[in-house]
Amino acid sequence: MKKFVLGVVVTIIVFFGYQYFVDKKDNKTELAQTSALIEKEVKNVSKLVVTESSYAQIFTYKNTENVFLGITAKKKAILAVNTKATVAYDLAQMQYEVLTEDKVLRITKIPKPELNIYPEFDFYDVTQDYLNQFKADDYNVIKKRVTKQIKEKIEKSAVMQNAENRLVSELQKLFILTNSLGWTLEYHKQPIQSEKELEILL
Repeated sequence: MKKFVLGVVVTIIVFFGYQYFVDKKDNKTELAQTSALIEKEVKNVSKLVVTESSYAQIFTYKNTENVFLGITAKKKAILAVNTKATVAYDLAQMQYEVLTEDKVLRITKIPKPELNIYPEFDFYDVTQDYLNQFKADDYNVIKKRVTKQIKEKIEKSAVMQNAENRLVSELQKLFILTNSLGWTLEYHKQPIQSEKELEILL
């Protein structure tokens, strides 16, 4: 009788021990799959945040040179510049940590926005005196100067802010994903509790 009872007890212990290790293994597998899903979503986001805009502007270039004893020679050009500007975050360079055991996705660094402009120049009404004519270097100087002015103007415009809004919009998808999976999204070790809080932090 004692052997029978002992056998039953041993069987129960073995059964529950086996069940415990199976459940633990399943939990680890599920956690690893969730971690892989989150990392995949982070990589997907890196391809999406881009803002594009177009600008058109007219510039007038004038140059006067003193030739001899108060005699001057002039040259002038009017140019139309059509510019496409793109502002992008290369989130492939975003630094983050996936803390599987703690169920935390921690963003540690977001790269700065990159502004690229692609101007197209059309010259009109080019006039020049014989002693002050346009050379190839003149056109290069004009293009360089105008490009710099356009870039400075765009940097002060709402385009950069729009890019930030797009960035927040994409990162909010990470917040929704992590929240739905029972994970926590952090930025610089600060937990994000809502989409609005993410917008304020960024």
